Amino acid sequence: MKKLWFPVLILLALVVSACGNGGGSNSGGVAASSSPAAGNTSATAAPESTSTAEASPAAASGTINYQSESGPVEVPVNPQRVIVLSSFAGNVMALGVNLVGVDSWSKMNPNFEDKLKNVEAVSDEDLEKIIELKPDLIIGLDNVKNVDKLKQIAPTVVFTYAKVDYLTQHLEIGKLLNKEKEAQAWVDDFKARMEQAGEEIRAKIGDKTISVIENDAKQFYVFGDHWGRGTEILYQGMKLNMPPKVKDAVAKDGWYALSLEVMPEYMGDYVIFSRSSAMDNAFQQTDTYKNIPAVKNKQVYEVDAKAFYFNDPLTLDYQLNFINKSILGK
Repeated sequence: MKKLWFPVLILLALVVSACGNGGGSNSGGVAASSSPAAGNTSATAAPESTSTAEASPAAASGTINYQSESGPVEVPVNPQRVIVLSSFAGNVMALGVNLVGVDSWSKMNPNFEDKLKNVEAVSDEDLEKIIELKPDLIIGLDNVKNVDKLKQIAPTVVFTYAKVDYLTQHLEIGKLLNKEKEAQAWVDDFKARMEQAGEEIRAKIGDKTISVIENDAKQFYVFGDHWGRGTEILYQGMKLNMPPKVKDAVAKDGWYALSLEVMPEYMGDYVIFSRSSAMDNAFQQTDTYKNIPAVKNKQVYEVDAKAFYFNDPLTLDYQLNFINKSILGK
């Protein structure tokens, strides 16, 4: 009977706490959606890692001390019931760790569909559902709501978007899950495959440019070198050329919104089009679009946007395969 009441008591404590604190506000949307600001993936931009995990005396009893951005967090040495509230579901799955809850955008990713079939979709406001899932570790970005309440349910670690580059971010998830060796092995292998493909693509296309675009209900977006959607691979890993106008446009925010009328000015010789089938794509029948050189040369490669948002290992492998098949034909 006591066990049955335990989740209820925690929930009551959380509700009381929420009444006293008035609830938090979201500092910005980072869960993937059709808008670029929401499509941020793990974390990128800085070369240095800011978090490490090391064995502590408690490790013998089943925990390690992970040095997070906000300080040390005692986490399970072998977590069995992980909830990811934003962006990192693919990192956790790639390391073979069990998930019991994920953000809704990961849940709808077609590449994750089979793996997440029995995993609940949860948000940072679903406190009762999170309690029922009995997580032993919660992971998210630093803009998730109710962090203090989540910490009362299970050890909670959040990361700042763009704090570290996309590969270092996976190493950080590896440290957090006590899977650093496995994470490093994947990073080393992926870098080798990406660099080899980059050499072959540069040999084929020379100094020609490539753009990454996406559409939503109102406008189009073009992306810089750290915004998921294959941008890290193309620009950071393969060293391919971004059109100068795109480079200038994305310098501030990492992405830039534009209209159909000016789209031709931002399209490279090659284009990856992260396309949402749920949107009105009638623009593809317009003369403006059809007369873009990349379109006329059949060098626009369309991919399902929902499968292309993130930059976790599973998505990066998918993106690399797509880029190779599109440009190299293999």
